[in-house]
Amino acid sequence: MGNVPPKRHMQFRDGDGNLYHEEMQGEEGFSCTQSFLYHRKQPTAIIAAERHGTRPAELLPNEPLLPRHFRTHELKTGGDPVLDRQLLLGNTQVTISYVTADVDSVLYRNAVGDELVYVEAGSAVLESGYGRLAVGEGDYVLIPASTTHRWRLRSGQMRLLVISAADGGHIRPPKRFMSRFGQFLDGSPFNERDIRGPEELVDVPDEPVDVFVRHRGGKTRYTYAHHPFDVVGWDGYNYPYALSIRDFMPSTGALHLPPPTYLTFEGPGFVVCSFVPRMFDYHPQALKVPYHHANVDSDEVLFYCGGEFMSRSGSGITLGSISLHPAGYVHGPQPGSAERSINAARTEEYAVMVDTFRPLHLGPASESVEDSEYAWSWARGEGIDVPRSE
Repeated sequence: MGNVPPKRHMQFRDGDGNLYHEEMQGEEGFSCTQSFLYHRKQPTAIIAAERHGTRPAELLPNEPLLPRHFRTHELKTGGDPVLDRQLLLGNTQVTISYVTADVDSVLYRNAVGDELVYVEAGSAVLESGYGRLAVGEGDYVLIPASTTHRWRLRSGQMRLLVISAADGGHIRPPKRFMSRFGQFLDGSPFNERDIRGPEELVDVPDEPVDVFVRHRGGKTRYTYAHHPFDVVGWDGYNYPYALSIRDFMPSTGALHLPPPTYLTFEGPGFVVCSFVPRMFDYHPQALKVPYHHANVDSDEVLFYCGGEFMSRSGSGITLGSISLHPAGYVHGPQPGSAERSINAARTEEYAVMVDTFRPLHLGPASESVEDSEYAWSWARGEGIDVPRSE
């Protein structure tokens, strides 16, 4: 996009003879995906720095070990899409946060790992040195680690689910859908034609700006002498992009297919799946709802973001709900849903699933929006009298 020199690391000048400043943004040292950006001014010139905010919030273990239900639409609303995120769940490899934002974000750079942001509602333009990327309801937005960016809201409010890789983690399309050269294989549920990259470069004045940087010790606010978006051109494979959940093409089978069928992204220690409208299983004896299962190596998180969820009827699950089913607990559909599903032809649900391979702990925002009766919903669905939680 824009203008780049014929080769990397060679002189590249503006019309007055001034050298542009090359920046390489690369992963895994110098041995993985890279992009090269060309700035009008030095991207390294900081004129102030200070610690911002408090230390990262403490995560508490899921004890006693329970399935849990969080109502994200009951969280505090308003604020910045970055600074006002509310931490719900996390471990040493991934965190899951939620925010209902109503103002543009600060300039922000996550130096810890990639971010995958699901837009539940609203629309915005994600601005970065790579350009403007328009995003809206149903989009996954992948922001590579250390990409300076900001959210410019187009709607009055945005609801965002934020999945952040920790400890240098990168989030990528599943290897099972890729050739060894990085092309999507035929038969994958989405491909290059579905991925949207930045559309045009951002025109910014040359003036000092603050950039908030998340790093392993907390957050630092830098003041840069020059705007980090003063890019005249770039090329490479490392840039923000969007994928609509509506462009995920599901597979169906005669009998129920397991969740890996719906794999959409993977990161170190976790995967992300997309459940979308689809035909139900078509064997004449098929049970249309999932079977009870104990996924012994992972915790399962489901974010319910559209349609109706027949298998969860009677559980209290609704739009904006997040369920946590931890390893060590057998989970499955609510009582009666299997019988009710037998004559159904299709499902209209949308849900984002995150499976983690280390136990998830509870973040500080989870307690205030937890449905304390959820763990007993299966027993009550059978008519068993379980005392109300205090």
